[in-house]
Amino acid sequence: MSLTPEGQGRAGAETSRRLFVYNGGFLTQTRIRRILHLAGWHVTLGLPAGNSTDAIGVWGAAPTAARGETVSESRAVPVIRIEDPFLRSLHPGRNGSEPLGLLIDETGLHFDPTRPSDLETLLATHPLDDSALLDRARGGMARMAATHLSKYSATRLDAETPEPGYVLVVDQTQGDASVTASRGDRARFLEMLTTARLENPHARILIKTHPETRAGHRPGHFRPEDAEGLVSIYDGPASPKSVLDGAIAVYTLSSQLGFEAIIAGHRPRVFGHPFYAGWGLTEDEEPLPRRRRTLTRSQLFAAAMILYPTWYDPYRDRLARFEDVLDTLDAQTRAWREDRGGWVASGMRLWKRRPLQTVFGTEKPVRFADPLSDARRLAADSGRSVMVWANKAPGDAASEPALHRVEDGFLRSAGLGAALVPPLSLVCDDLGIYYDPTRPSRLEQLIARRAEDLRPDQALRARALIRALCTSGVTKYNLNAAQPRFPKPQDSARAVILVPGQVEDDASIRLGAPTGATNDALLDRVRAERPGATILYKPHPDVEAGLRPGALGSPNAADVILADTALAPLFEQVSELWTWTSLAGFEALLRGVPVTTLGAPFYAGWGLTRDIGPIPARRLSGPRPSLEALVHAALIDYPRYHDPVTGLACPVEVIVERLATGTLPQPGRFNRILSKLQGLFASQAHLWRR
Repeated sequence: MSLTPEGQGRAGAETSRRLFVYNGGFLTQTRIRRILHLAGWHVTLGLPAGNSTDAIGVWGAAPTAARGETVSESRAVPVIRIEDPFLRSLHPGRNGSEPLGLLIDETGLHFDPTRPSDLETLLATHPLDDSALLDRARGGMARMAATHLSKYSATRLDAETPEPGYVLVVDQTQGDASVTASRGDRARFLEMLTTARLENPHARILIKTHPETRAGHRPGHFRPEDAEGLVSIYDGPASPKSVLDGAIAVYTLSSQLGFEAIIAGHRPRVFGHPFYAGWGLTEDEEPLPRRRRTLTRSQLFAAAMILYPTWYDPYRDRLARFEDVLDTLDAQTRAWREDRGGWVASGMRLWKRRPLQTVFGTEKPVRFADPLSDARRLAADSGRSVMVWANKAPGDAASEPALHRVEDGFLRSAGLGAALVPPLSLVCDDLGIYYDPTRPSRLEQLIARRAEDLRPDQALRARALIRALCTSGVTKYNLNAAQPRFPKPQDSARAVILVPGQVEDDASIRLGAPTGATNDALLDRVRAERPGATILYKPHPDVEAGLRPGALGSPNAADVILADTALAPLFEQVSELWTWTSLAGFEALLRGVPVTTLGAPFYAGWGLTRDIGPIPARRLSGPRPSLEALVHAALIDYPRYHDPVTGLACPVEVIVERLATGTLPQPGRFNRILSKLQGLFASQAHLWRR
């Protein structure tokens, strides 16, 4: 097995080797075939020529593997064994979920102790001492724990778990290849249970059912009659991390849950020979003599999760780094967890319903109902949650518990919402909404939390996101506008201040700025406080399009009015930005431009801006986030993103790339017609406002 600096086995191979297969799954499962192709294997039928490049592909130790092994012996060509990775998908493969990678092993099987596999060789011989690699491993372990990701991640964080303090005994499915390889059968599992009871005579014993057993696909080894006395069976939907957190000891034969127990800080008692046994991190019932090296958790994780697997990026159709897979699975798991119960939506205009259905209706179709009282009754009858477009929500938050307010995200689209261009990101806030400083919002809590617990891997991701946004010039709307041109001040020391115009009846102005917060008033304030500066005014795109109010009363209020001008290039040409509550202030912070706020946008009051507006006291007395913490909360934690190309929930980085490259579908015919009608009746724009 060859490794690249990224730790990706056979990633990006320039030449393709023929891989002869005798299992129909390789031909019918296009994702598996595609990953193999990207990894340098051409899947084909027939018989190998017996040369040095041909190989036989088999799926693990499946019954069909014997066919390939027979051909391998007769033709003297090697066998390549392929298996699911340790972080596979949202649901088991038997539910139809496609894998996010493969284990492609040229020497053995990671769960077969009869001979070393590529993974065992890595664990035994690789230095595993590179600080950058181990930092990635520590970040990966922390992120998997924080987001409760596992091999199958469709698990609930709100599910009840037994009272902590139990001994966890892990069941596995009958016929599983790793169980067979470790000589496991029902008698062996009962022996493990008996040992757990003897070694913990007064403790409660919890038998953890396998996900495929709970889903009804394959039976496990334990039976209901095995649960007696202090022994009980748990087959609930809680995440493995939640179950492991309550355990005082873990017993397993060869389950991957043993590996995840190590990640969670346990030292599992192991009765078989899984890949993670024998390295000083487990108590082994039958040690494997050839495994003598002592490893740390980070070293084990680095080899098993970063170096060994071949990971796949479904958005870009290419091989991926481990961190990319975490991004992917995190986004898809979050969407499943939030949407699995279903939604009833209220206050949604007709043109918004299809985008909302696309984002929030994957698990159960969103049901729409008006007025809000009807939506609440429908939700109560169907067990769903209620969402409402934010400016349609009642003003009294205390009287509206469990109401989720929906709004556009901060990286919205390549086009205006007022022009009916569907959003690529949406926020769904269960506390308030980000533009309303009169009450706490979920975003505000996320910013405060990230100020205190931003991990190194999260800071690294936020910095990379900032670089991508600055390099690509991506902003909220990404209009195809002209490059800014204006006369530069002759005095190089003279300040150049950018003032972004706003829609004057926008909710962020009504709720987050003082009375009389107009564009003219803002320009007057800037002129009064900075009389020697050159003031650039960029009208809001909705106002320029004639769709919303906010036109200047005097064209001489600013030194330069930048009509139909791209926003991002301006940040390189100004020395500071002044605003009431515009998102342009946040975008300026990302590019190192000093920002003065006269209102209370979500990014103000945290010590990153100069604030002369009505900032809530709770922010002023709260923690001081870094720019990376603010960005992580606002662009990674808070919004939901939807990839218009694949139709999948996706991480923010995919949306940035789509917007930067223009890889976006055009708005539908209905939206185009409605948008033209809206322009025709611009004088009645209030009919189309949010």
